[in-house]
Amino acid sequence: MSDNKSEMSFLDHLEIFRWHLIRSLFAILFFAIGAFVFKQFIFDIILLGPKNPDFFTYKFLCKMSNLLGLNDALCLKESPFTLMNITMSGQFSTHIKVSFLSGFILAFPYIIWEFWRFIRPALYKNEASQVKLIVCVSSLLFFIGILFGYYVISPLSVNFLGSYQVSSNVSNQISLTSFISTVSTVCLANGIIFELPVVVYFLAKSGLITPELMQIYRKHAIVCTLILSAVITPPDITSQILVSLPIIVLYEFSITICSRVIKNRQKINL
Repeated sequence: MSDNKSEMSFLDHLEIFRWHLIRSLFAILFFAIGAFVFKQFIFDIILLGPKNPDFFTYKFLCKMSNLLGLNDALCLKESPFTLMNITMSGQFSTHIKVSFLSGFILAFPYIIWEFWRFIRPALYKNEASQVKLIVCVSSLLFFIGILFGYYVISPLSVNFLGSYQVSSNVSNQISLTSFISTVSTVCLANGIIFELPVVVYFLAKSGLITPELMQIYRKHAIVCTLILSAVITPPDITSQILVSLPIIVLYEFSITICSRVIKNRQKINL
């Protein structure tokens, strides 16, 4: 650890953190402006993609349906609902919100890098050398989670909720803000959830958790996973299982990571 940094006052650390935060905000703003300019690509191709029958996931399900001899049982031939805007500033405000959300997602690797630049002086040399690896792994897991939410959970959510009817006399006309909120929330939630191994790594480094503790509370974790998946997915069992499975896999993988961290710390102490 750097003696110079360790002798800094709390206000000095706060000032340094403020500049890291400002640079991160500028990065978000930079990408948000880019997303705002390319609104046609962001909305028509990406966000409204899960609404279209020719979306990648629907095509894949349709091919699987034919291969399994189910004919067109899993094929989506037309969108089960129409989108509409019901407020004067609805489309503009949605454009602004989506731009900033896109800015955050695209700037995520830089934000993580700024965060580690802030805490790096407090790390030992062998830990500081791993910063680049941690940034890469954190970013990779985040984007995998985003893609999982976008290509797997979002289409199921959109198709289930958009086609669900309590009566044939009631047609589904979904507001733009509701649709965008569903897709963006599912994607972002999955991106954050996939950061579990990174969180466990640092909790283990801090001595707050152990592999034994995680194994003892495995059943509790599974219950919490099912509850969490029920919150971020539509109320159908298929979507909940699809969200729960990767989280459970990540939890088991996190136990392995925690075990390695503890073993390495024991070797250093010896």
